[in-house]
Amino acid sequence: MRQPHAPGTQKRYKTRVTPEKAAQFHGETVHPYYSTFALGQDVEWACRLFVLDMKEPGEEGIGTFLSVHHIAPVPVEAEVEIVATLLWVRDRTVHCGYEVWWQKQRVAYGEQTQKIIEKR
Repeated sequence: MRQPHAPGTQKRYKTRVTPEKAAQFHGETVHPYYSTFALGQDVEWACRLFVLDMKEPGEEGIGTFLSVHHIAPVPVEAEVEIVATLLWVRDRTVHCGYEVWWQKQRVAYGEQTQKIIEKR
């Protein structure tokens, strides 16, 4: 495992809220806004950007923790920016904080952790 980033380093990831990212259960759309589930997937990717820089050949990252405080709605077709901040790295564990922004408003925040393990 490499460690090219210091705590406080940020990665930014922009994504569009597509219709598939709206809240849906059993094939029925609940509302035309960014679902917390899809937001969580996008946050996992934004934080994984650190792991992609850190893992060696033969290693992979596995998610071990995700907290999501989804505090404001974002409509389908909007573009959001996820800002992931590396908080610490210890014992092959990569821990990030993140914020999700839309139109200069923070719409979600939380933390995410991944463990870098050897591939099987």
